[in-house]
Amino acid sequence: MLDPAQAAVLTMELQRGVVGDLAVLPELAAQVQALDVVANAARLVAGARRAGVPVVHCTAEFRPDRAGSPVNSPLMAALAKGPPRLVAGSAAVAVVPELGPETGDFVSSRLHGVSPFTGTALDMLLRNLGVRTVVATGVSVNVALIGLAIEAVNLGYSVAIVTDAVAGVPPEYAEAVMTHTLAMLATRVTVDDVIRVWEAAPATSRSSPARP
Repeated sequence: MLDPAQAAVLTMELQRGVVGDLAVLPELAAQVQALDVVANAARLVAGARRAGVPVVHCTAEFRPDRAGSPVNSPLMAALAKGPPRLVAGSAAVAVVPELGPETGDFVSSRLHGVSPFTGTALDMLLRNLGVRTVVATGVSVNVALIGLAIEAVNLGYSVAIVTDAVAGVPPEYAEAVMTHTLAMLATRVTVDDVIRVWEAAPATSRSSPARP
């Protein structure tokens, strides 16, 4: 399933305003730092680029007036309080610098919701790249990564969750989600597991965009 000719790395909300120096969720940012999530994700995307595996940064952003971003959940309500956050075009929505983006990477942004596929061009992008497996990193295990995995499985992809490049809060709950929910949707791997496969794979060109 990790064949580099049919895989893509998705980084989920590893943005300056989410887990970086401008984080609006300090508890989550602290957990990301404690687990070296950004450093591990950086190793993974570097390995992906060497292997010719696409890297897609899935980001969240909002207009200053929040038009098109409904306050339809407690999480969205919390983010809507106070001054505008994660405003499109601001430094806060940028991917953390350790991850790039570099030339050849893709950025898939959304204005609404809590997961990366619905209402974005992500699925079509992956299909056009011939991707069959998404290798998921980022935050949070609480919500976004569950949504990512469910959406990807429903769309026909296989999912690999990179356990040392994800985080949630509190950590005990995140571990329970990994064990009791994500384990039923995705194969759990580490950065080293993935890089080992990609380094051992023969050099091949990316397959044509034909996916059942």
